[in-house]
Amino acid sequence: MKFSENWLRSHVPTTVSRDELSAVLTAIGLEVEEVTDLGAKLDHVVVARIVSAERHPEADRLQICQVDAGQGEHLQIVCGAPNARAGLVAPLAMIGAKFGDFLIKAAKLRGVDSNGMLCSAKELGLDSDASGLFELPDDAPVGQSLVEYLGLPDASIEIKLTPNRADCFSVRGIAFDVAAACASEVVPFNAAPVAAVGNRELQIALNAGAEAPRYLGRVIEGVNPRAATPLWMAERLRRSGVRPVSLLVDITQYVMLELGQPMHAYDLGTLQGSIGVRRSRAGEQLKLLDGRDAALDDSFLIITDADRPVGLAGLMGGWDTRVTDDTTAVFLEAAHFAPAAIMGRGRKLGLHTDAGHRFERGVDPALPRTAIEYATRLVLDLAGGTPAPVTEAVNAADLPVAAVISLRRARIQRVLGIQIADADVERILRALGMDVAAAGEGWQVTAPSRRFDIAIEEDLIEELARIHGYEQIPTTLPGGAARVAMPSETRLDELSTRRQLVARDLQETINYAFVDAALLGSWQLDQNVVALANPLSAELAVMRPALLPGLVATLGRNAARQQGRVRLFELGRVFHPQAGDDRPAPMETTRVAVAVCGEADPQQWGLATRKVDFHDLKGDLESLAAASGAVLTFVPSTRPYGHPARSAEVLRDGQTIGWIGQIHPRLAQAMDIDVDVYAFELDLAPLAARELPRASELSRFPSVRRDLAFLVPEGAAWADLEATLRRAAGPMLRQVTLFDRYVGQGVEPGFKSLAMGLILQDKSRTLTDRDVDAVVTEAVAAMEREHHARIRG
Repeated sequence: MKFSENWLRSHVPTTVSRDELSAVLTAIGLEVEEVTDLGAKLDHVVVARIVSAERHPEADRLQICQVDAGQGEHLQIVCGAPNARAGLVAPLAMIGAKFGDFLIKAAKLRGVDSNGMLCSAKELGLDSDASGLFELPDDAPVGQSLVEYLGLPDASIEIKLTPNRADCFSVRGIAFDVAAACASEVVPFNAAPVAAVGNRELQIALNAGAEAPRYLGRVIEGVNPRAATPLWMAERLRRSGVRPVSLLVDITQYVMLELGQPMHAYDLGTLQGSIGVRRSRAGEQLKLLDGRDAALDDSFLIITDADRPVGLAGLMGGWDTRVTDDTTAVFLEAAHFAPAAIMGRGRKLGLHTDAGHRFERGVDPALPRTAIEYATRLVLDLAGGTPAPVTEAVNAADLPVAAVISLRRARIQRVLGIQIADADVERILRALGMDVAAAGEGWQVTAPSRRFDIAIEEDLIEELARIHGYEQIPTTLPGGAARVAMPSETRLDELSTRRQLVARDLQETINYAFVDAALLGSWQLDQNVVALANPLSAELAVMRPALLPGLVATLGRNAARQQGRVRLFELGRVFHPQAGDDRPAPMETTRVAVAVCGEADPQQWGLATRKVDFHDLKGDLESLAAASGAVLTFVPSTRPYGHPARSAEVLRDGQTIGWIGQIHPRLAQAMDIDVDVYAFELDLAPLAARELPRASELSRFPSVRRDLAFLVPEGAAWADLEATLRRAAGPMLRQVTLFDRYVGQGVEPGFKSLAMGLILQDKSRTLTDRDVDAVVTEAVAAMEREHHARIRG
């Protein structure tokens, strides 16, 4: 938002300097981005009139002008501006004027004397227009100081607004904040109703419900189409970053900048019937003021004339009904549109307008009446005309209603940590335009209709804090004793889990918690998922039910970029819906996942090159399990995304906690991954749980080892064999080690030879051969009984 400093001061008188004003604006949340001085160094610049202009004999583009500067004798000025002509009133920099380091002095241009310089707006630092001389009104007093005539010095101030402060998209809106911060008062605004003289009215029909609950219009006939925009208005517009166009257009822009209410003017002669507000229909076309043809769908709010689109509501008017230099009758529009009805519509068409910027953030619903009366008065004063009555259509039930908010003294002190005097609370809130009434332990406060951001008690406290001054709130260290939370020894913490995986030569990744539903479909994980109501994109439309789809996709992107050996892990949350009539939040579960491909070991001279396989990954998992003391078992898995012969369910204490295996080749191919991928994913909580460590004495007696070789059926699982041996051997068995597997000559088909070592030890005595033989005999018998195994001869 850019505005003139002098314009602001006309609404809120204050004695603070420009630098102090800038500091105050920034301190109360209206951050000043730029301050441009206007007219600060324009000494010796006066209003002058060109009496005659003749072509320079030695230069086609130069003219020799005789200029009246109010000094009696005419001054001869050589000028190259294309608009220099007899009768033009323009600024003249006299000899001795200085622009920066450039000093104006008498000179000869192509042999002709020149005693000053006629100036453009850019040379004066008042505007960026350098196309010609700065044209002043014909009635400008010749010889008067330009600074005095233009009401200089002034400054163009640009502030940065947060989206919740739509009320400050106007000079008057900013004035309320300045008044509160500077202990001043806003000057009352005079927008007295203009009495109707004519009787021409256009009927208005609202057919957009809550999207357009209020619309006002007024016909003004007999307007002077050649009336010029007065200098004071043009200068205020120019200093606010708006280039003057024509009087009727400039008045609507002026009202918007001063009050915050966007307006539009239609040429009454181009309108054919009643005015309506409705949703557009798919396929409708509208030529806009900027000349482009807009193709509309059913999401736009439009203004119609006898059901013909004539304007995009809240954005831009139409070409066919625009005001021109021949317009003698005008229809003024002021309306309230709901922010949701305007939001995003301009971006669909590549439009960014000042009106749309304001309506998207919220415009005061009570402002249209004031704005149309004010605009009417400006039109009558500057261009004449006959005003008709104001026609208003309103759906009162759809207009926002300001709520009464209770503000408590105790709550102010609790939130801010300081006590603000009652008189200061009331002064600040009233200066901001709020109604304040004392009640009980505080006040009952009603915010003005322009303040959409004031809804609860904390909003009022925020207003008090920023106006009273954040610097007035002391910095206080928190008191009380800090609680030291000791980590539980019954659980392996997440940091230790990460360190363990990093120690296994794995790299951590962090993927989005949102995934593409199509990706989940290829994994057959797209059932019973949590879909987002308003996703960022179609590729991030579902909350992930598993870590592996995203992790394997990341592995694939790395493998496609010449990374032959990829070893990744992720520790994060997955989400599943919960049943219930009250739409409970998704259930979150923390999991750990690993995905690897390529070589088993980094390339080196001491090891033969080989591809990673299931057992390498199983070693990584068992290393992670060993950190918590977990004993895992594995059973074949039938999950659709796993290789049917190289995947397993992972169990702890009989409970399934995850999956490990090779990603199905068809799935890898669908994901454009042309290498074997091995992965696992487990719930972290059951994996990280561990028993409370207890110290125990190590046995002082030697251990005994017995090696056995069994012939067992090919389908026998080692996990089952190990469990049988441990049950049969009893408490003396310390460890079972499988050190050889053999099939081939000497082993009948359908069987395999497994060689294992049993390590036995007792804490209270040295084992005898009889003790060891008894354990071995029981172990062999159990293997024969439960697995049809026999000792290999």
